[in-house]
Amino acid sequence: MAGTGKSTISRTIARELAGKKRLAASFFFTRGKKDVSHSRMFFTTIAAQLAISLPVLRTSISDAIDNNAHIFQKGPREQWNQLILNPLRGAPTQSIQLVVVIDALDECDSMQDIQLILQLLEEAKDLDTIRIKIFLTSRPEIPIFDGFRQLSGEAYEDFILHNIPLDTVNADISTFFLQKLSPLKAKHGLGTPWPDELIIEQLAERAAGLFIYAATTLRFIQDGIDGPEEPLALVLSATKSSLSATEHLDGIYTTLLQHSVLGKRGYQECAGRFRQVVGSIVVMFNTMPARNLAQLLRIPFKMVSSTLDSLRSVLNVPDNESQPVLLFHLSFRDFLQDSERCSDSRFQISEKERHASLFRKCMSHISQLQENICDLWGPGVLITEVPSDTIQKSLPPHVQYACRYWLDHWRLGNPEEEDIKTIRQFLEQHFLHWLEGLSLIGEVSNGAQMIMALEEILSVSCNAY
Repeated sequence: MAGTGKSTISRTIARELAGKKRLAASFFFTRGKKDVSHSRMFFTTIAAQLAISLPVLRTSISDAIDNNAHIFQKGPREQWNQLILNPLRGAPTQSIQLVVVIDALDECDSMQDIQLILQLLEEAKDLDTIRIKIFLTSRPEIPIFDGFRQLSGEAYEDFILHNIPLDTVNADISTFFLQKLSPLKAKHGLGTPWPDELIIEQLAERAAGLFIYAATTLRFIQDGIDGPEEPLALVLSATKSSLSATEHLDGIYTTLLQHSVLGKRGYQECAGRFRQVVGSIVVMFNTMPARNLAQLLRIPFKMVSSTLDSLRSVLNVPDNESQPVLLFHLSFRDFLQDSERCSDSRFQISEKERHASLFRKCMSHISQLQENICDLWGPGVLITEVPSDTIQKSLPPHVQYACRYWLDHWRLGNPEEEDIKTIRQFLEQHFLHWLEGLSLIGEVSNGAQMIMALEEILSVSCNAY
């Protein structure tokens, strides 16, 4: 297992293995991204990649799909057995040892699925004909530790990044800062030497072994409007070198927000806009481009874009507007949601409040759904016959998101009696329109689960309200 910095390491290893033709398959969990934030596509993705990297498996994997047409709707255990384990057991002996890379298992949204994945992967150690090793990274969270404790001792070997001597890590971080900051000297006409050894030493000390601190600090310094000197001075004055690694990281996040969001004005509405825009990104179940986010929140795109532009040190804001906005690192989300770590209350994100707000925004969109929303030419039209651009035009990304996740936001929010009334009214007027929308975007199976959950929720609410 690995801690902070796991994604960079696993991606580097995956590239090296691919170059040596030893990469069997890879899967990179990412919280907040639709297809890779859960386990539903994990084993099917691994199976598809195995069929490419190991041609001897193609026939058996293909036969498994032909013999079980609904395998893609089955649970993890059956997918593992039918699509991966059985084909591997029946394959002829291979001389080369292959590796499966699994990154950020902790970002899978189900703790039960995480532990089940670990249990199933352990069975790969008993393969005779094909030698498979699994390189897995994760933050050291309790459910992950519990999952490994349930495995046999010979099944795995762990390595914790935080156990690397701090001097070794700081030396690497010093090199990182020196190489990345030096080009700014010529660009901004700074004196020589810049950065000097003392600056590099102070920055490395404050990083305290965390590369995410180094990367965030570097982006903040590089983004200085009037050059790197002012943001560098802010970084060095933000915290003392004697603080812990987490305290240093919290310090740079606080400094960055106060400088970038509030600037010298300190307008309260800037902080409110931050909580609305960034708070939504933090708790949403899927990422989306900034323009679609503005549509979902029903606020001007200019307001969203100006907020995001000031936060490029912690947010990946693509120049291509069709690409989604992402957090650079989950530690920023954790910081914002922890009132003890985020000492400036103007930036604290209340998870329940944001979920409740997003539920109401979602309801405002799906309550406008109408019958035959895509103006189809007749009954009985197959979804495969409907052009994708027609679906995108009638059900743009923010409406698709609302159709899929409104109930999840309600369950995790702060439900009020008025919200129950809104749900009942919606179901009375737009239930069939919603099902039609789910069908068009390929989410009928999730819709069935939502309906079962709704039945239970609404029956309980009759007694509660």
